[in-house]
Amino acid sequence: MELGGCSSSSSSSSLCLQQLTALLRTEKNSCCVSTRDWSISSKKRATTLSSISTRTFSVSYRKFVDFALDETTSHTHLFSSPLQEKYNSLEPKDGKGEISMLSFEAAEIRLLRSLIIETETMQVLDFTVFPRAEYDVPIFCANFFTTARTNIVVLDLNPLHDVINQRHYKEKYFKSLIPLGLKYAELFPWGGKLTSESIKFFSPIVIWTKFNSSPEKYEILYSAFKDYYKVWLELVSKSDKETDESQISRNLEAQHRYLVWRAEKDPGQSVLKKLIGETLAKDLLRGFLFNGVDVLGSKTFNDYFPHYCSKDGDLNNKGSIIGKSFENRPWDERGEFLGEGIIP
Repeated sequence: MELGGCSSSSSSSSLCLQQLTALLRTEKNSCCVSTRDWSISSKKRATTLSSISTRTFSVSYRKFVDFALDETTSHTHLFSSPLQEKYNSLEPKDGKGEISMLSFEAAEIRLLRSLIIETETMQVLDFTVFPRAEYDVPIFCANFFTTARTNIVVLDLNPLHDVINQRHYKEKYFKSLIPLGLKYAELFPWGGKLTSESIKFFSPIVIWTKFNSSPEKYEILYSAFKDYYKVWLELVSKSDKETDESQISRNLEAQHRYLVWRAEKDPGQSVLKKLIGETLAKDLLRGFLFNGVDVLGSKTFNDYFPHYCSKDGDLNNKGSIIGKSFENRPWDERGEFLGEGIIP
């Protein structure tokens, strides 16, 4: 459900499909919304969570979302998204666990949405905030996958525009955040190979990591989430609303390109298919998680990424097909990119 590659043979722009599959085998409508109401456990949720195996490291990502909603309401007025009526909760096919969803909007926010999966073997948070096209701020993105043994984490302010080839955008939003990124790079070592197809969607302060489950790491991750979200809110608060229609159009296309990439390449959909079936998973993917992919623009995947198109016009779904993979963090201590040959 989040961008990220694990090896040069993976076309993932998300949590590595092979790792997720292996881990799975082993282990409201009013304008003024009370952001705390959603976290009040229903009898159904209490029953579900009480049945979760004691083998699973006990975490809850609900406090992460609670924090984000509280912080957001201290900066702007949140109101319920029209998506909330349709996308609120689902039960896995086996009846074991719950998938819960929230969605909001604000003057500066096109969509703030959260998806939490709680089952006997895993806990997942997929939390993303998309700015409106009048703002060129990065996209806040947090994707955490937890089992009793392992965590796979991506936390980032995904750049709306290129930070590898466009220095002015990197300096505008990320230059002052490099110390924050370095702080958590020490605490969360690089998680392994990341494909060159994916790297262009990440910022110099991305946290891409894997670690053994423990209460200590969970609390550090919570601190990182809070720090990253607070600086993102500050960026939004200080950002000027764009009035130039050409720039608004560029922002809109950049966000659509991001959504098209993720909706096509994100192998987190395999987890959803396993839980709720292919039809519901596809609807959730395009209608909720990557909402806007079908309405914000008309360009297709092949329009944005023609190098993936095979000779017969079909999408090349094989592994990494361009550039290299990055086994280590590809930015230095100044936030300068160390790689080369990345296709824009």
